[in-house]
Parts: sequence; C-alpha cells; structure tokens
Amino acid sequence: MQLSVIIVNYNVKYFLEQCLCSVKKAMEEVGHSVADDEPSQTEVFVVDNKSTDDSIGYLRSRFPFVQFIANTENLGFARANNQALLQCRGKYILFLNPDTILPEDCFVQCLSFMEAHADAGALGVRMIDGSGSYLPESKRGFPSPWVSFCKMSGLTRLFPTSPLFARYYLGHLSPDAVHPVDVLSGAFMWVRKEVLDKTGGFDERFFMYAEDIDLSYRIQQSGYINYYLPAPVIIHFKGESTRRDARYVKLFYTAMIQFVQKHYRGVSAWWYTKLLQGIIAARSLGANKQNAVPGKPGLSGTPKVWLNGDESAIENMRAILQAAKYTVAATSKDAGVLIFCEGPTFPFTAIIKELQSKHNYMGVHIHGSHTSSAVGSGSKDSQGNAICGISY
Repeated sequence: MQLSVIIVNYNVKYFLEQCLCSVKKAMEEVGHSVADDEPSQTEVFVVDNKSTDDSIGYLRSRFPFVQFIANTENLGFARANNQALLQCRGKYILFLNPDTILPEDCFVQCLSFMEAHADAGALGVRMIDGSGSYLPESKRGFPSPWVSFCKMSGLTRLFPTSPLFARYYLGHLSPDAVHPVDVLSGAFMWVRKEVLDKTGGFDERFFMYAEDIDLSYRIQQSGYINYYLPAPVIIHFKGESTRRDARYVKLFYTAMIQFVQKHYRGVSAWWYTKLLQGIIAARSLGANKQNAVPGKPGLSGTPKVWLNGDESAIENMRAILQAAKYTVAATSKDAGVLIFCEGPTFPFTAIIKELQSKHNYMGVHIHGSHTSSAVGSGSKDSQGNAICGISY
C-alpha cells in the first residue's frame, strides 16, 4: 500500500464532498483504481467527530471507497487522526483537511518527491485560499518569543521578506521554490510512515491547533527534513474550518502555550507564556463574532450565478441551482457568484490555475462532477458557503 489519506470531519459535509471528489481524481491519476472490485494502492479514511449535519449518511454512498469512522464524541483533531493512523497500511500518510481541493497530479508529484529524497520526513505544498491568494502558512518557522513578538507587533507585516522580522512565515524564502522548512501545515501534511513509527502521531494533549507544529518539530528532532514544495498547488478554503471568534483565539494561543511548556525551559518559557496569555486577553476583546456557521448551505440572498467549465458538469449544476432556486446569469457581468464546474474538459488542475490568475476572483464556488453541491470562500478570513440542491 503506497498511501493512506486521513481526513477529520466536523460539520462540513459539502466541503468534504468536494475534497473527496478531488482525492478520487488524484488517486486515479496515479493509476490506483477506486472501483469496488479492483485493488488499490491508496486508502482513504474519514474520521467524523460527531457531526450533526449527517455527514456520513450523506457521503457514504457517494464515496464507497472511503472508510468512515463515526465517533460518538468530538475527540479533537489529534486524537481523531491517530485513531485512523492505527489502521493505516500506507508507506506514506497524508493528513488532509476537509476544506481542501487537490489537483489531479497531486499524489503523483508528492510520491515522486518523497521517493527521490530519502532525507525527507514530511512535506507540505503551496496552498491558496478560495480567491486564489497564496496562504503564507504553507511554510512556517518554529515559534519563539522573538518570532511571536514580530508577528503580533506588526513587524512581520511591515517587513514580509525579512529574515529577521518575518520568521513566522519564513518570508525570506521564495514561495516559488523548494525549501527545507521548520513547520508544515496540518491542512496538508504528507509524512513517511516509518518516521511516524519513530516519532509517534499527533500529541493528543493538543485538542486543536499547534499539533502540526509539535509533530513538525519531532520530525526534525528525529533527523529528518520537512520540505515545502511550490507544486502541486492546493486550495485550502481555511475560513470554513474554524470560526474566527473569541473561542478560536483562546484555543489557538492556549495550544501555543502548551507547545511552549512542552519544548521550552527556564526563564524564556515563563516570558513566552506570559506573552501568549497577554495576546489571548487582547485579541479576545477584538475578535470577530459575526462569522457564519461552518457548513451552512446557501448564500445570503439569491444572487445570480454564472457557470463556467465542463459542459456536462454545468448541466448537473444547473439542475442543482434550479432546485435551490438560484438564477443562472446570461453573462458573467450580471452574476454575483461564479461557479467553476469540474469535469474532463475542465479539471481541478485548470480551476486552480484559473484561481491563481490575476483576475482577483471573489465569490467563486467550485462544483465537482457528479457531486450535489458547490462550495466557496472569498478569503482565508471569511466563512465558506455551500450551494446544494438535488442528489445525483
């Protein structure tokens, strides 16, 4: 078995539907069948953390190649991933977020790189948000009091390419080249299984956040290199995964305190903890509490929709829009929402390339062929939306 993919889901079934659609295409690209009666060298696990949106009931029949694990409580990100990890048979493990979309050649490129680089313990890839903007957390440096101070004080933003002030996102390293890096994002973390056998999986003391930093650190400590790859490029809607409110701020920085207390000692650990506690207090006061509920279908109002992409997928999407009472615009100028429809003539690779163009797309949704929804998110800081209607 070459690859095991683990996805942890919580109330984002429409985003997960599009993610699994792209995962299936990436599996087919490397020649591994996802048919029921043929052996595959790729296996996929979805661990559901007690979703209330009927995620498993909705997805099970649509993706029979997926092994679903239904938890009776929300175990958190780390425990849920480790739960599936115990069952994995792959030479490589991909930890993947449900609000991601992969290009068809994603697995091919990652497999090729890892096979050619024996020193690679793990890799991450270039990520863009739903508008096509590069996500700087695609590569990061290890946190320290200085790195955190630069980020919180605005120095990182003022000097985004400085090796001194921009260590948090490694801004001095070009996003267009391969680099050894400190921290990989848990949204797409491809790890050699034999490395995980040495380091262990995610530390389950972290309920959410910082577990990817901790695992990246342990991989380095084991003598391996974490690599950042500029290609393949994936979409990470990001805003869909978590509400950016006071609870998010507290969870994130509390996790960072856990990381500091685990790996730092002495006076520096004490000062760093105090700094993070101060950030929690200050940021909680100004946190935005107006975000939408993750996974909520539909958009505010009923904007006109313009469809672009594969003709057969467009016809499917027309039926979905009709059932959801949306109007298809005659031209793009009349539309409030653009939906890219994936299919043989307009694959996910083409959609990702189009998003990266200079058109500054906003309000873009993506519809995978033979799915029953379209999903989108304007930026990394905005909650996503799903348009859904009839089933196929």
